[in-house]
Amino acid sequence: MGKLKYKGYSGTVEYSPEDNCLFGKVLGLKGTLISYEGNSIEEIKKDFEQAVDDYLESCRERGIEPAKPYSGRLVLRMPSELHEDIAETAASIGTTINDFVIRSIKNELRLAH
Repeated sequence: MGKLKYKGYSGTVEYSPEDNCLFGKVLGLKGTLISYEGNSIEEIKKDFEQAVDDYLESCRERGIEPAKPYSGRLVLRMPSELHEDIAETAASIGTTINDFVIRSIKNELRLAH
């Protein structure tokens, strides 16, 4: 699956063998669906950008705030022992739990790619 980016929004690129076309949707919008399609990379990119622009214009015309792709907040549930280990490790290296978790996630993402 590919990914497109435009004006802070990210979208998927998938292939439909039944329809012989590319399609996708904008990621991270709770309660809002923005979809697009095309027969080539150029077409799907253009339709993606137009879909985002249309969405933003529609929000402006209706006087509402556009949905943000991701808020930057992530609530995690974990065993209390793990929470304790994270807190102690973060304190021992002179950082916050938040910064420690962000660094850990970035490191895992780097290893995954």
